[in-house]
Amino acid sequence: MTSTLSSYNWDWPCGQYFLLDRDPKGMPPAPDVADRARRNWAAQLGGVDGGKMLIELTLQGASQDAVVLKALHVRVVKQEAANNWPAYSMGEGCGGGIMPQSFNIDLDDNQPVSRPVAGEDGGKAVPAKNFPYRVSSTDVEVFHVNAHTEDHDVTWYLELDWSSKGRSGTLRIDDNGKPFRTAAMRNRPVYEYRSDTSVWEDISESLAGQGN
Repeated sequence: MTSTLSSYNWDWPCGQYFLLDRDPKGMPPAPDVADRARRNWAAQLGGVDGGKMLIELTLQGASQDAVVLKALHVRVVKQEAANNWPAYSMGEGCGGGIMPQSFNIDLDDNQPVSRPVAGEDGGKAVPAKNFPYRVSSTDVEVFHVNAHTEDHDVTWYLELDWSSKGRSGTLRIDDNGKPFRTAAMRNRPVYEYRSDTSVWEDISESLAGQGN
């Protein structure tokens, strides 16, 4: 079975933030590229995902034999108090319906778990569906995972339990061999790059007015 991390932000180009221990006056311009390249850009500057991670996983079997996906576990490596780094926006915030096969993870819990979330497909409500799922080489599942925190700096990864034809195992899902890291961005300045003035502008007040 294979697992492909298709996207780090399925809402792209909607709201995506990175926390960086840098003054906005010394920040380079935000790249006008897709979400994966933006994460690489932020990582090179020492940044971490701010507030939430919207991960899209594509799961597929290696043959026509059915693989039963039994459970998705959240493994926390470290949970610390939130840092005080400023947040930098990678684009305008926007919203949309949650798609099927979506899971919510509250990283502020003492023992975070993945919970199925009801969604919408073509304007019709889709009830939350929990495990098990089945995949094969011709039957693919796409999971949307929303892992978020309001109070902590969390290092974590996922484990997917599976079984097929009497065999079983656990597939680790992480950030290219390293744990994910997601940090809270509440009560801190938020900056957005203005291409017309070539400066990072503080948009904290406008976000507060929207209830963020």
